[in-house]
Amino acid sequence: RTFLLLVTATTLCAFAQYAALVNLVPLLTGRGMTLGLAARALGLGGAGQVAGRLCYRQLANRLGTRGRTVAIIAAIGATTLLLGLLPGPAALLIAASVLAGAVRGVFTLTEATLVADHWGPDRYAAVNGVFNAPLTAASAIAPSIGAAIAAAVGSYPALFAILAAAAAAGAALAAAAPPPPQAA
Repeated sequence: RTFLLLVTATTLCAFAQYAALVNLVPLLTGRGMTLGLAARALGLGGAGQVAGRLCYRQLANRLGTRGRTVAIIAAIGATTLLLGLLPGPAALLIAASVLAGAVRGVFTLTEATLVADHWGPDRYAAVNGVFNAPLTAASAIAPSIGAAIAAAVGSYPALFAILAAAAAAGAALAAAAPPPPQAA
């Protein structure tokens, strides 16, 4: 049960974050940014990922596995929603992109530690491979599915709201998962 809850939670999050990442430039150009400025905002989100990873240790020490997982997946949803709702100005949209990048950076490390935290090092490679297969698939299809959703609903802000809801569902599933045995 724990495995399925966490795989589903992190897969929803991975889908939401990669669909949002690849569809960020069209969202920002729709908000009046030039293509060049939107591309720079996307790039600064990458810098945010590095900053987020530098904060990971402090977060891990304060929250533990379950709290960290729920908080980061919820933060993916919140930053995705923020980007979808924020009309501008460009400086605020760029700041939101950097913040979303920081959260993505922390998610990468949080997701990477889940298997070891929950099921230990025994058979880590096999368990981690099965755990990450759906995340990898979701990450691969997210850009095109995200663009298709935006076309179907008629706007990129609506897409980002839908992606935020997917991440929120992921956070709820992660919250429903029992904590790792050593944290119980």
